[in-house]
Amino acid sequence: MNEPADVTLRTAGVHDVDTISDLFLACWRTSYRDVLPPHLIEMYGPASARDLWRYSFADGPASRDVIVAETPDHSLTGVVSMGRDPDLPSSGHVFSLYVHPEAKGLGVGARLMSAAVERLRADGLSQATLWVFRANAGGIAFYQHLGWFPDGGTRVEPEYGETEIRLTHLL
Repeated sequence: MNEPADVTLRTAGVHDVDTISDLFLACWRTSYRDVLPPHLIEMYGPASARDLWRYSFADGPASRDVIVAETPDHSLTGVVSMGRDPDLPSSGHVFSLYVHPEAKGLGVGARLMSAAVERLRADGLSQATLWVFRANAGGIAFYQHLGWFPDGGTRVEPEYGETEIRLTHLL
């Protein structure tokens, strides 16, 4: 992978779904290996990952802004999706952030999160939320380093069966 200086951030489109899905699978299978049970790691394959990401580009209330980090050779090293919080419509929400395992620690995730915060701020929002698996200590530390803080919210989504905590960021 290239250094972060060689990464360009751009708005993604539906034409990026296959590449984003491949990136997502690489991250899901590597980053969550020590966080989630094996049956959850295996729940996504190429087809289900594409379906998941196509949803991000659907018209209507489910649509999201998606930004990718792209190298000069057009490889994607990261992706972030954001929009309105479905539970708190006056807040923004970061639905997902994935950085290719080979690009972790190079600043790609921080750049993507900064772009997401700026996009939500430009939409006139004053705060944003995100959910992170409680067992994902590395992810929680990363977000806290960027100014996100636990606000006491928790949930367990039926498809995962794992506790998540909500983090908030004042924009």
